[in-house]
Amino acid sequence: MKNIYSNIYKPNLINLKKAKKNIENNNVIGMPTETVYGLAGNAYSNKSVTKIFKLKKRPIFNPLIIHFKNLKDLKNDAILNNTFTKLYKAFCPGPITFILKRKTKSKISKIATARKKTVAVRIPKHKVARNLLKILNTPLAAPSANIASKLSPTCAKDVVDEFGNKIKFILDGGQCKIGLESTIIDLTVKPTILRPGSISAEKIQKILKKKITINNNPKKIKGPGQLKLHYSPGIPIIMNRKYPEKNQAFISFGKKFKHGKNNFNLSKNGSLKEAANNLYKIMRKIKKRNFKSIAVTQIPNIELGRAINDRLIKASNK
Repeated sequence: MKNIYSNIYKPNLINLKKAKKNIENNNVIGMPTETVYGLAGNAYSNKSVTKIFKLKKRPIFNPLIIHFKNLKDLKNDAILNNTFTKLYKAFCPGPITFILKRKTKSKISKIATARKKTVAVRIPKHKVARNLLKILNTPLAAPSANIASKLSPTCAKDVVDEFGNKIKFILDGGQCKIGLESTIIDLTVKPTILRPGSISAEKIQKILKKKITINNNPKKIKGPGQLKLHYSPGIPIIMNRKYPEKNQAFISFGKKFKHGKNNFNLSKNGSLKEAANNLYKIMRKIKKRNFKSIAVTQIPNIELGRAINDRLIKASNK
């Protein structure tokens, strides 16, 4: 029987060098990060970036996040400011993406930035992503490794399930620690969260010592995760339900919900961190079991719960 996961590779030095060669040849690979798995390619190459857009079936007006190995390299392509410096010192490397003004002499593909004068940048924390970036001479454009609007992958096998053998090389970094995409904050204007994530508004406000705006439905697309339909398992989702209808999957949260055949508890202990890590895993499990719709209990809309609700609301849009 053919092994459908033969394109998954252990992240040892030999395979990191193979990944490097793939990137240098303008190929696209699967790469783990602490948030979700990404489709990684040379951010300076139009050819590589175009492949990413085509594989994902992603609208060309939706910019990609550019991953850097360190601050020194990031300075080559983006204009930094005092707010960035404060947040960088507090949270980087880590699951936070900054929208900054792009330098006029930046080598980043204009296709990757959707021809905008801004660029979305991040320094990932995941050991495998960092080890790969260390041996590369370019940053990586690396959006989530899924078809546009679909569920993000949180393990290497999810990437194969999504793309089959279209992605020839996937580095296996295990299960993603966080399981939700990075927080995105726009620093080209008054600091504004465009996509909530594990680094919450409360944590950012504590560093900046002032309230910040949350606007995850802006009129203009400045970064990923802002389209109306996103993170979808491909079946209807009904929010804020106390119980499911017959033959409907039910996503619950907390101790009061008993386990049943159609009940999928994000966290029996009421942990938002555990719930975030389980969200996409559970939604994939529900999809594979051929449920026709999903009812979701109310999730506390605070800190990481805000990010979970953002994903569920966008997944429920039509």
